[in-house]
Amino acid sequence: MSLNKPFSILCFVLAVSFGYVSTEPRCGDSLFFRPNDAYDTNRRAVHSTLASNVRSRNGFYNVSVGDGPGRIFVLGLCIPGTDPVVCSECIQLAFDGLLESCPNQTDSWEWRGDKTLCFVRYSNYSFFNQIQLEPTQGLYNSVRFQGNLTTYSRTWDAFMDFMITRVGQSRYVSDKSAQIGSDSIYVLMQCIPGISSEECEACIQASVDMYQSCCNEHIGGTVGKPVCFFRWEGYKYLGAFGDTPSSLPPQLVPLPPSAPDGKTISTGAIVAIVVSVVFSGVLLVSGLVFWKRRHSYKTLKPQTHDDMTTPQSLQFDFTTIQAATDNFSANNKLGEGGFGAVYKGKLADETVIAVKRLSRNSGQGTQEFKNEVVIVAKLQHKNLVRLLGFCVEGDEQILVYEFVPNKSLDYFLFDPTNKSQLDWKRRYNIIGGITRGLLYLHQDSRLTIIHRDIKASNILLDSDMNPKIADFGMARNFRVDQTEDKTGRVVGTFGYMPPEYMTHGQFSTKSDVYSFGVLILEIVCGKKNSSFYQMDDSGGNLVTHVWKYHFLTPF
Repeated sequence: MSLNKPFSILCFVLAVSFGYVSTEPRCGDSLFFRPNDAYDTNRRAVHSTLASNVRSRNGFYNVSVGDGPGRIFVLGLCIPGTDPVVCSECIQLAFDGLLESCPNQTDSWEWRGDKTLCFVRYSNYSFFNQIQLEPTQGLYNSVRFQGNLTTYSRTWDAFMDFMITRVGQSRYVSDKSAQIGSDSIYVLMQCIPGISSEECEACIQASVDMYQSCCNEHIGGTVGKPVCFFRWEGYKYLGAFGDTPSSLPPQLVPLPPSAPDGKTISTGAIVAIVVSVVFSGVLLVSGLVFWKRRHSYKTLKPQTHDDMTTPQSLQFDFTTIQAATDNFSANNKLGEGGFGAVYKGKLADETVIAVKRLSRNSGQGTQEFKNEVVIVAKLQHKNLVRLLGFCVEGDEQILVYEFVPNKSLDYFLFDPTNKSQLDWKRRYNIIGGITRGLLYLHQDSRLTIIHRDIKASNILLDSDMNPKIADFGMARNFRVDQTEDKTGRVVGTFGYMPPEYMTHGQFSTKSDVYSFGVLILEIVCGKKNSSFYQMDDSGGNLVTHVWKYHFLTPF
C-alpha cells in the first residue's frame, strides 16, 4: 500500500532518528491536582511501593489509596515470565517517567519496553474493569519489506488473526510464525487483567487494524492503548522469545497522527511537528551502519511458555507438511470437497494429522481459510474437531487438524454395507454428541458460533464412533448481545437450510437447529434428504416425506 504525501514526508524526515521501544508517557489533559494536596500525597506513597508490590505478586498489582477527591487508583503489570528483578526495575522506571512527564495530571499511563514489557497507570477514577480504546500511541520501523509483499501480507494477516483468537483467553500471548524466506514474524499481545476476553480481542484487533491501515509495508511496529499493547517485529525482543540479539533494532517512527475529527493532519502541520527532531536525528545516522546488520541474524527456537509449545499454537512450514503427507501423495488422500483436498499425514514425532489443502483456484477458499483459523482456534470441545495449526506459503493455504480415523458420518450412514455398523445405540450416541457440540457453539463457548453447514459429511467419527463437528469455513460468530444476522450471500447445502435463510438470508442458532433436525431424520431413516427427489414428481424431500406420514399417523 502506498502512503499518501503527508505520511511519506513524516517517514522521510524521521527515518534518520531512533525511537524508543516504549510508548511515550501519556498524560491526561482534563484534570490536574495541586502540589502537596491529598492526591499528590497518595501518588507519592504508591510510587514508593508499587515496584516491590508488583514484584512480590507475580507481576501484577492494583490498588486504590485514600478516599474522596484525593483517592488514587493504580495498576502495574509485567508480561508473564519476567524475572522479578527486571520487572521491578521496569515498573520503577515507568512510574519515574510518569512523574517527570506528567507532574500534576491525575490520569497517566505508559507501556515501557526495554529488557521486558511493563505497564503503569494511575488515575483519580477506577479504570480496572473498563474498556478504553483511546488515546492511542504507536511507532513503526522505517524499514520496508523488500520481498513478495502479497505473500508476506497474507501470512501476516493469517498469523495476526490466529494470535488474536488466543490473546483473549489468557490476556497475553507471544509467538512467532514460520519462516518467510529468511524472516519470521514475532508477535506479542498483552491486555490488562480486568477486561473481558471479548474486550481484549476488540482492543488488540483495533490496534492491528490501526497499524495495518498505515504501515503494512514496514517490518515491525508497536501500538499501545490504555488497556492493551501490540507489537510485532522481524526479530526477538523484550525477552519474550528467548535471548534477544545484541545488535541495534531498526529505527522507530511515530505512527501517522490524526486530527481529532479523524482526518489526516496537513502536510505543513506534520513538517512543523517533526522539524525540531531532524537535527538530533542526523547525529544518529552513523548508527544505521550497525542497524544494517540486523537481517544477518539466525532464527533461534523461541523459549516460549508451556502453553505456546502445544500443537494448537503452531504455524507449520510447507516443507513439514510435504514430508508429513509424502508430498500430498494420492495414497494419503482422504477426500475432496468444494474448497480443496484432505490428506492424511504423520509428523516427525509420529503425530497423525489431517491436512486440508485449499484449492488454488477457489475464489471462496481464502475466506474459508481465514474463517477456520479465526473461529476454530477459539473452540475446545470433545465434539468439535481440533485445529492444530496452519500454513501459508506462496499460493498454498493449508489447515492442519487432528486426525479422526473413521471418516465422516455419511460414509457409514448412506453406504449399503457400512450402515450395518450403525446400530441404534450408536446412532443415538451420535445424535447426543452432535447435540453437545452444537450446545457448546451456541451457548457454552465464549462466542456464539453459527456453523451454517451442519450435514452428515461434516460430522467426523473417531475410533469409538464419537462425533466431531468439522468444517467451519462458512461459520459466523455473533456478538454477546446478538441473536440473528442477515447476509446477501447465502452459503451452505440446499436441503439443510431453513426457509428464512434461503429466501431472506436471515440466520441464527435456529438455522443450525433446523439443519440438525434434517440430519436427525437422515440418521433415523438411513436415507439422504435428497433421495426422495427421484421417488416422485412432487419435488419433495425427506422432510416433506416425513411430514406427510406424520399427518397420516393417528395420535
